[in-house]
Amino acid sequence: MTRHLAIIQGHPDPKGGHYDHALADAYAKGAEAAGHKVSRIEVAALDFPLLRSFKEFESGEAPEGLLSARKAIEGADHLVIIYPLWLGTMPALLKAFFEQIFKPGFAFDYLEGGRWRKRLTGRSARVVITMGMPALIYRWFFGAHSLKSLERNILKFVGIKPVRESLIGSVEGSEAHRKKWLAKMEGFGRKGI
Repeated sequence: MTRHLAIIQGHPDPKGGHYDHALADAYAKGAEAAGHKVSRIEVAALDFPLLRSFKEFESGEAPEGLLSARKAIEGADHLVIIYPLWLGTMPALLKAFFEQIFKPGFAFDYLEGGRWRKRLTGRSARVVITMGMPALIYRWFFGAHSLKSLERNILKFVGIKPVRESLIGSVEGSEAHRKKWLAKMEGFGRKGI
């Protein structure tokens, strides 16, 4: 079954060339070889302001620089979110992107009584986090708190599930380790998961 896949590259360096970019390339290569439609969102290349008030969040309007990203997410069956772990969480630019994209009127609607309607149901996601520490330490000692926050407070809040995860630790370790993960990402892309 052909799927529409949106890859959200969350590394904040607009120059590219990082391992996260290679992971996105590997996923896209596998997906395209399998006949899936692939949209790529390079967060570092987008021009958008930071939200500075609740009123700005509630406006629902996306800045002009994010309209194509919103369209790609809206048309996707599956999101692949890739980012490096910085100070225990996602880079600030990626968080700012999510704040601008997942506004009321697009990602959810407010209902009476403090309830909400999820508007992005029917989509799944894979979150790929790279880090210098071993992934086991991030997961068990630190509790994978940024991953849990992204899954529960952003993705599942707007209806995106299931959410799969790939935690890639010790990225500055061996070349064999990095190549193994590139092959895995290509395989995930072929399967559209």
